[in-house]
Amino acid sequence: MVIVCPLLTEKCLRLVETQNKIVFIVDRRATKKDIKDAVEKTFGVKVESVRTLIDRKGRKKAYVRLKPEYQATEVATRLGMI
Repeated sequence: MVIVCPLLTEKCLRLVETQNKIVFIVDRRATKKDIKDAVEKTFGVKVESVRTLIDRKGRKKAYVRLKPEYQATEVATRLGMI
């Protein structure tokens, strides 16, 4: 299981609205390609880019930018974020 859960903070919700990005907590061993494939397969969208970082709590965050023809707000609504 690559994707653990979506991250629900004010900053993350702002990224959904302004930059067409969704933030997920992912498995620490997952690569960017694994994350991209999992998001595309799970939500039926195309991913433009994936950026990752490990925060102070030891969790790996993935910032997933969707291609312009797909809306992050629709995916966020399906996830119950909005």
